[in-house]
Amino acid sequence: MDKTYSPGEIEQRIYQRWEEKQYFAPSGQGQPYCIMIPPANVTGALHMGHAFQVTIMDALTRYHRMLGRNTLWQPGTDHAGIATQMVVERLLGAEGLHRRDLGRDEFVKRVWQWKEQSGDTISGQLKRMGSSVDWSRERFTMDDDLSAAVLTVFEQLYDEGLIYRGKRLVSWDPVLHTALSDLEVLSQEEDGHLWHMRYPLANGDSYLTVVTTRPETMLGDTAVAVHPDDKRYASLVGQNVLLPLCDRLIPVIADDYVDPEFGSGCVKITPAHDFNDYEIGQRHDLDVINVLNDDASMNENCPQDYRGLDRFVARKKVVADLEALDLIDRIEDHKLMVPRGDRSHAIVEPYLTDQWYVGIAPLAEPAIAAIEDGDISFVPANWSKTYFEWMRNIKDWCISRQLWWGHRIPAWYDDQDNIYVAVDEAAVRQKYKLPADLALRQDEDVLDTWFSSALWPFSTLGWPEKTKALDTFYPTNVLVTGFDIIFFWVARMIMMGLKFTGEVPFREIYIHGLIRDQDGQKMSKSKGNALDPLDLIDGIDLESLLKKRTSGLMQPHLKPKIEKATRRQFANGIDAHGADSLRFTFASLATTGRDIRFELGRIEGYRNFCNKLWNAARYVLMNTEGKDCGLGGDCEYSLADRWIRSRFCATATEISRQMKVYRLDLVAKSLYEFTWNEFCDWYLELSKAVLQDDTASDSARKGARRTLISVLEALLRAIHPLMPFISEEIWQKVAPLAGATGETIMLAPYPGDDEFDRDEKAEQDMVWLQGLILGIRQIRGEMDIAPTRALPILLRNADSTDKERLTQLKSFLLQVARLESIRVLDTNEKAPESATALLGQMEILVPMAGLIDRDAELARLKKQQEKLDKELRRIEPKLANPSFSSKAPKAVVEKTRQRGVEIEDALKRLQEQIEKVRKLVD
Repeated sequence: MDKTYSPGEIEQRIYQRWEEKQYFAPSGQGQPYCIMIPPANVTGALHMGHAFQVTIMDALTRYHRMLGRNTLWQPGTDHAGIATQMVVERLLGAEGLHRRDLGRDEFVKRVWQWKEQSGDTISGQLKRMGSSVDWSRERFTMDDDLSAAVLTVFEQLYDEGLIYRGKRLVSWDPVLHTALSDLEVLSQEEDGHLWHMRYPLANGDSYLTVVTTRPETMLGDTAVAVHPDDKRYASLVGQNVLLPLCDRLIPVIADDYVDPEFGSGCVKITPAHDFNDYEIGQRHDLDVINVLNDDASMNENCPQDYRGLDRFVARKKVVADLEALDLIDRIEDHKLMVPRGDRSHAIVEPYLTDQWYVGIAPLAEPAIAAIEDGDISFVPANWSKTYFEWMRNIKDWCISRQLWWGHRIPAWYDDQDNIYVAVDEAAVRQKYKLPADLALRQDEDVLDTWFSSALWPFSTLGWPEKTKALDTFYPTNVLVTGFDIIFFWVARMIMMGLKFTGEVPFREIYIHGLIRDQDGQKMSKSKGNALDPLDLIDGIDLESLLKKRTSGLMQPHLKPKIEKATRRQFANGIDAHGADSLRFTFASLATTGRDIRFELGRIEGYRNFCNKLWNAARYVLMNTEGKDCGLGGDCEYSLADRWIRSRFCATATEISRQMKVYRLDLVAKSLYEFTWNEFCDWYLELSKAVLQDDTASDSARKGARRTLISVLEALLRAIHPLMPFISEEIWQKVAPLAGATGETIMLAPYPGDDEFDRDEKAEQDMVWLQGLILGIRQIRGEMDIAPTRALPILLRNADSTDKERLTQLKSFLLQVARLESIRVLDTNEKAPESATALLGQMEILVPMAGLIDRDAELARLKKQQEKLDKELRRIEPKLANPSFSSKAPKAVVEKTRQRGVEIEDALKRLQEQIEKVRKLVD
């Protein structure tokens, strides 16, 4: 093995071999296990959330593959209607073109061209993460077979009356010119105003004051509403007011929706531009007057002076014109929730238009029952409450989008606007027995991207055909996803899966948290805190990182701030850590929490962990290659051998337990602690006591070698699901020495608790031995005694068990602890002045005579004391200064305070040590 671990070269070479050998494909043997990858947007690149999720799915897939399951991890990408169309339209804009200049067919061709050239970026990035998906089955939601499934579902739902077309108020994106579902609208608090406007009564006696946050919509008002119990206005119900600027009479109506405590208690009603007003309008049979075009400019239903104006320009003009008429009572500052499109970030408008809908209630009922009855389980279980809350209040789903890219709605119209639905025009004519000369035109809209995504678990397996893959892998085992798309995707997959296959799409739903930065903030390009997982894997220099973070900013004014933050955090760029380090970091963060903080220090720590494993393997190979490793038997196992074998079995048991409940963080913890603390720090050192002992028997040496190589080989299999590359690289060299067979660690059996014999006595004896060695190390450290110096050790208050263990382990202990001698004091024997440590009730004594120079040791300790005193005197005034505590960054204040605590603790320990030296050395 090379002296140093170089992940870049290793990882790419190994992945290429895995692909060439087709190790990722289902074996065809064993119980099926299937995970569907959430199809990433074809426009996308791998971000930290993807990488986190991919790590979890790949770990589960590799684990079950090694358990002998017939494993399929199904890959694919989503056509991402709005996002993809925006990308291609921007490219056209750079050429001075609009999609309408090309026409629909040519524009769609351009999108396909872009997809082939640039749209598969994320697939390559998944490979760099080590994803063991079956690439031969990769799917795209616009593939012919998946598209056929979409059209089949649409037709069936339409024929059953569950899809219908209707004129309704929708959330309209005036930039993208399309309807959005409620889930695609993000509401955020922003500063605005309340305009109090006077509407004169028709009889001229007085006026009513109404309040609005959108004055321009008054041009579409068709009533003023008051509460039926509001005595102030009871006499006015049924009368009319004169709508200013429009010279139109509108009625005063009474409706329970009105809050008499808000404003004047009078509400303007604009059924065409407010969801609540629309419902009121339906109850009172009010006119519905749309005053907006699809780009949110004012339309022909407005007075002449406002037509063609942008909505916000019109707002200013309406307010100015009302002020000129003395019809503005007052204007107040007001914070309000503003709805914005999740893609364009434009303020969306309630807009009356014809759209296609899924009548969702009949689909929701069985989907609710599936969770209630335990057919599907959420992990953690508390997410079922979120699911139920939404499903029990679900509204019909608007599935049409006014785009060109996507699955075009399979509906055709004749000149009388009669609707015909089938998978294509030929099927329409046959189904409805239409003559060949009847002119038909297809609906211009496409389906919501989430419509096709809802079919993903079964459409990717060949549905509506009854394929072998569908029969084998459906229902799938687990869906791994974030809580942010429970409604977008999870609920809809359950509804569609039950409707069209009669079975749930998956048995468990593992909901993971969302990756945040180290301060708990959402990662985003505009904040300058986003990390590219591939930069963490392969490294990136500062200038390239700056360019990546500031190019294509939606808000160019943020560039200096982002550059400053980047230079401060990554002055030398980002070092390469390798995919395994990143994967192990993600696994260690896979807790049950909603938010997961990613700190760079963790990945650096796990890069060191990879180095530790690499160096351990080099030590093992140096001591086993070309030597008898006891595969033929005749092995004598020392306490350390029996202990590490037993500890591996305990670790394997814990891993199995935690994998079943998706606690990858605890799996990572168990693997880390066994590898670093038990195997590397203890066992490798203890093995030297046998391998480097000239008096050790051949069978004892064989036992040590056999243990070294077999435990390492089993450890590599155990760690493989989380760290596939380094485990494969080392395993290829270790496996033959351990007697393991097979071409790849991927297909080797996952180790269980029966890998070796469990030996609880060996574990108990080893705990005693470790305690004794640690006590001796503590004394060495406190007294600054060189680790190479052999020490005489005395034991006081040793019980019968201590004495028995000492008899068995004495020769072993003398070597591993570097001791000159060790003996138990007689009951009445007086001990010389000694440094002490405790192991239970037993005292460990190291006589000090001749071991240290009293004056030199005191001088050394006092020098340390003075240095720390000086640092503490510098910190204390800073912490006492209110200006520092209030103005310095929180993290800096906390770090300074923590350092003060550390120094005080160190000074206390130093003083105790000084007293010891004064007392023990005369």
